[in-house]
Amino acid sequence: MMTSKKQRRVPELRFRGYTDDWEQRKLSSIVTRVTRKNTGLVSDLPLTISAQDGLVDQVTYFNKRVASKNMEHYLLLLNGEFAYNKSYSKDYPWGAIKRLDMYPRGALSTLYIAFKPTSVNSEFLVAYYETSNWYKQVSERAAEGARNHGLLNIAPHDFFDTRLLIPKTDDEQRSIGLFIKKLDHTIALHQRKQSLLKKLKQGYLQKLFPQKGQRQPELRFPGFTDDWEQRKLGQLSECVRGNDGRMNLPTLTISAGSGWLDQRDRFSQNIAGAEQKNYTLLRKGQLSYNHGNSKLAKFGAVFELRNYSEALVPRVYHSFDVSGHAVPAFIEYLFATKLPDRELAKLVSSGARMDGLLNINYQAFMGIELRVPSIHEQQLIAEFLEALDNTIALHQQEIDRLQELKQGYLQKMFV
Repeated sequence: MMTSKKQRRVPELRFRGYTDDWEQRKLSSIVTRVTRKNTGLVSDLPLTISAQDGLVDQVTYFNKRVASKNMEHYLLLLNGEFAYNKSYSKDYPWGAIKRLDMYPRGALSTLYIAFKPTSVNSEFLVAYYETSNWYKQVSERAAEGARNHGLLNIAPHDFFDTRLLIPKTDDEQRSIGLFIKKLDHTIALHQRKQSLLKKLKQGYLQKLFPQKGQRQPELRFPGFTDDWEQRKLGQLSECVRGNDGRMNLPTLTISAGSGWLDQRDRFSQNIAGAEQKNYTLLRKGQLSYNHGNSKLAKFGAVFELRNYSEALVPRVYHSFDVSGHAVPAFIEYLFATKLPDRELAKLVSSGARMDGLLNINYQAFMGIELRVPSIHEQQLIAEFLEALDNTIALHQQEIDRLQELKQGYLQKMFV
């Protein structure tokens, strides 16, 4: 059980039985700097710091190696040791400090500052450096305004001169560290399950739709044997354009990775009033094609409007309605397979871009050919994939809830 208590040098939230003030300690008094070199290439694993996963293999993180070919002059970091990456970002304005947990050893650039705990519980230290409590100490020691190639200008001796408040007893340190570790473990379980479900969905997208040159998919629901028919999109849909003067509706935008997003959340602004005349009124069940290219969607993305009865979407999108001709969700999933990309690629003028969009006009888009089954089979496929998406979304909701819970505990359990 936990009790709440708020006074000088104690956290707001503590485990029962601990009442002593926390003590201020200089970092150099509870850790030892690690300076060992990777002489003889003891490790050929180049490491980098990921805010999400901690110290990770560069190849896994960047899909390429950015380290020097010869890493003998790099630091050799062992499992359980920490590293401070002085690179700053919006979410990590004073860099990030992580422990090596995923590998027995790794090689790290000497731009990092490495250390290992000697007189402090390691799990407590992991959790402490996930708070922002140490930012002030680093900011006071970093040279004001000095940035070197995206790195904070803080010398190792200044970094080790930082001070932190910690519990006097190892038991309290360990209790806090293990509590946060258990939360992290639960979050990681949901993330792994979600990742597996996403891979499963990609597998079904490959097997539930006919591949290039095929007229039937590899995997079908019982009772369906007919070849899928080839149709132009324009034969299955009707154009959606303009609006009827509706005002103050949600204004949405398409993200290839997330689907429909409210512009207020994505861009911190909302289109209102007269400017809404330049937007298309989209109703639930209708679809839009964002022909902007991105890393996730080289030839754009199509999404059905599901969570709003009505919304305003950019007029530059190609919006359409398949009601009575096809199942909207099926069409969205068909585009998610990337099978229409071959058709779309033919329509893109070499190098042609218009305000960051692929140069594909509406009529050309309506002319692309798709293979589709009966409405009944479309509905079964759509319902199956929607159920997978709903399960993935539930895991994301739980991940978000647990991460929010963790941040609350980090604020209340540390001084």
